[in-house]
Amino acid sequence: MLHRNAPLSETGRLRLARCVVDDGWPLRRAAERFQVSVRTAQRWAARYRVEGPAGMADRSSRPHHSPTRTPTRTERRIIKVRVLRRWGPARIGYLLGLNPATVHRVLTRYRIPALTHLDRATAQPVRRYEHTAPGDLIHVDIKKLGNIPDGGGHRIHGRAVGGRRSSAHRDPTRPRKIGGRPNLGYHYLHNAVDDHSRLAYTEILPNETRETAVAFWHRAHAFFRTAGITVRRVLTDNGSCYRSHLWKDTLTTAGITHKRTRPYRPQTNGKVERYNRTLLDEWAYARPYTSETERREALPEWLHIYNHHRGHTALAGKPPASRVPNLTGQYS
Repeated sequence: MLHRNAPLSETGRLRLARCVVDDGWPLRRAAERFQVSVRTAQRWAARYRVEGPAGMADRSSRPHHSPTRTPTRTERRIIKVRVLRRWGPARIGYLLGLNPATVHRVLTRYRIPALTHLDRATAQPVRRYEHTAPGDLIHVDIKKLGNIPDGGGHRIHGRAVGGRRSSAHRDPTRPRKIGGRPNLGYHYLHNAVDDHSRLAYTEILPNETRETAVAFWHRAHAFFRTAGITVRRVLTDNGSCYRSHLWKDTLTTAGITHKRTRPYRPQTNGKVERYNRTLLDEWAYARPYTSETERREALPEWLHIYNHHRGHTALAGKPPASRVPNLTGQYS
């Protein structure tokens, strides 16, 4: 394949060679005429004498012999370790006594998919999907978080001091389970994420019972309707609240199809699982909060930034609002 600044195409090479061989031009004159070096003109003329017009085609730059190439037996061992253990080049190199760069070249030569493109549990390529319109599928999940003690916990004061300060926010309704250690209690993040636009809705609730989950869905459904999104399917895991008759009847009454992931396959609900990770990194643990109240008060602002301003890698750097024209409700 010719590069953009190549002075000769196959046709140009043939013309140069014919000027030298058939018309008797001196090499220097032909080189000046076609604006190439004398050595280049000599090479194409020599190929034309031996092979004719067929010799003007591009040839591979790969050498005929590679005496320092990694032996085939070693290459097979590299691929075997990669397939069975799903290790990266560094760990494979340490195991086999090879340079990690050598391992990487072998994996690239045989077109072995990168680990980021594989499901670690099955070693199969990750199957990515995206529905064509907002509302075609809504991912729903729950994330459990521990409460922050008043005055801050171990992220501010360290493990030793933070452990003693945790009694400042002890939930009086929850008894101690470990002697000398107060039970701070937990809160539950109920999340709903649209598959197409990644538009997200989150609430902090005290538990994950079926009544709480259904009440959350009513509010989430209203949020999506306000944005002009008609929900058609909902995907959840196999939590008890999502297997209840109350949850099933609520979706059926609204004309929504309920789908559940296969057991022990959270990858199927991967979009909301990835949202959970973003939520923890950029909100829950983004800075050392001095109280649980302070962290909860920061959630609405972060959620607005996520939906309206934060660029999403799956959306070519645009926020979810770019795929939901009526997110503000001004066209309803």
